[in-house]
Amino acid sequence: MTTVLVVDDQPMQRFGFRMLLESQDDMTLLGEAGNGTEAVRLAAELHPDVVLMDIRMPGLDGIEATRRIVASGSRSRILIMTTFDLDEYAYAGLRAGASGFLVKDALPEELLSGIRAVASGDAVVAPSLTRRLLDAYAHHLPTANTPPAHQEPADTHPRLARLTDREQEILTAIGRGWTNQEIAERFHLAESTVKTHISRILAKTGARDRVQAVILAYDSRLVSPE
Repeated sequence: MTTVLVVDDQPMQRFGFRMLLESQDDMTLLGEAGNGTEAVRLAAELHPDVVLMDIRMPGLDGIEATRRIVASGSRSRILIMTTFDLDEYAYAGLRAGASGFLVKDALPEELLSGIRAVASGDAVVAPSLTRRLLDAYAHHLPTANTPPAHQEPADTHPRLARLTDREQEILTAIGRGWTNQEIAERFHLAESTVKTHISRILAKTGARDRVQAVILAYDSRLVSPE
């Protein structure tokens, strides 16, 4: 059973989500919040598997609420609901620790599939779309030519220290937006082996999911914006 917390400042939007979730045998709605402050409090109290998070809300917005929930060490995964599929809000949400995002006009089955995927540990953003999203907002990222003083070069970045050479190669491929199948073909591996490598990469780097691994590949300068 997947437990869900719905966060949206629009009562009718919450009602729609509630009706959809209550129609599913494998999902339970734990609660609803109308702003980010309530979301942070309820996430700490209820420990939902998934937080369905709106972005634009009065007071504490969904980006900051996501950041606080993730920083608390919560096991809850955040699924951002945004108006546009490639905007600065989606970018900021992923950087804050969200496991993916969906547009608000997504079909009901797409939303349900997204919730299930996030609950199981997958990221609800296609690899190529993650790459496009980060490239689109590359001006927020340090550049290889002018790194800030605290930025470690890729080969000494502390979160990469435990990775093998092959794992760094695969992390680089993930950062470039390659799918598991493309990685398997490039390195002549079985897809199951690629999945094992990715699981180890996530565990060693502390990345919550594939999206966060892509962001790490950018931050560590394994991958540069196009």
